[in-house]
Amino acid sequence: MEEPAAPARSIAPGTRLVIIRHGEAVSNAEDTLGGHETCRGLTEHGRRQVEALADRLRRTRELEGAAALYTSILARAIDTAEILAPALGDLPIEKTCSLCERHVGEADGMTWTAYEAKYGREIPGVDDHRELSPGGESWAGFLDRAEDAMYSVMERHPGQLVVIAGHGGLIGTSVIRFLGIASNGAGFRGFADNSSITEWEWTGKRWWFVRYNDAGHLDAEEWGTERGLRLPPPGWVSAETQTPAPFTL
Repeated sequence: MEEPAAPARSIAPGTRLVIIRHGEAVSNAEDTLGGHETCRGLTEHGRRQVEALADRLRRTRELEGAAALYTSILARAIDTAEILAPALGDLPIEKTCSLCERHVGEADGMTWTAYEAKYGREIPGVDDHRELSPGGESWAGFLDRAEDAMYSVMERHPGQLVVIAGHGGLIGTSVIRFLGIASNGAGFRGFADNSSITEWEWTGKRWWFVRYNDAGHLDAEEWGTERGLRLPPPGWVSAETQTPAPFTL
């Protein structure tokens, strides 16, 4: 298999990118599309998830020396960044819509059940250029926007560690675009836990995929699985036969 082409962007060797998915959001708990109008931030459970990560970062210092902390303008990501900032040396939080989850359009606030009843399920590799709903983004358009946003952030901090308190879609975009997965990632399905860490480093020639879905800070007894890592939700594998969307918001 051919290696992915080097990025057509000026990324300095040694630049590290850490993407931390937000904690459990109200929209996750209520199974709704939480866009710009209806995102209500983290649940109390989600706040505890991120607080557990912050405690871990203070203890391990694994992200010590981070140069910048970015987030989207969605409340769930901002809540996450605000909890993490003291554990990252009280870095100022830089907010930008370019790092938002996929824009949902007029479906903002709908339950996923109601959304699918009205608009139908997207088929990866087939519906990539279809807007999620009127006024929203297509999957391919979102990948382009999210990839550009991550590269722009890294270009501003050459050779440094940059942290993004972000979204599952950003994590998925990094996997698809940094590894060069064909057909807009139609053959890839990712599952990033709330408050998990995904990390990349640019060597100057290729991406080093340092870690994916690192959620070892989540208490095993609370989460009911070994090492504190959650299994995909019930029915996740069987749902593949129903061609679900590649990432949840």
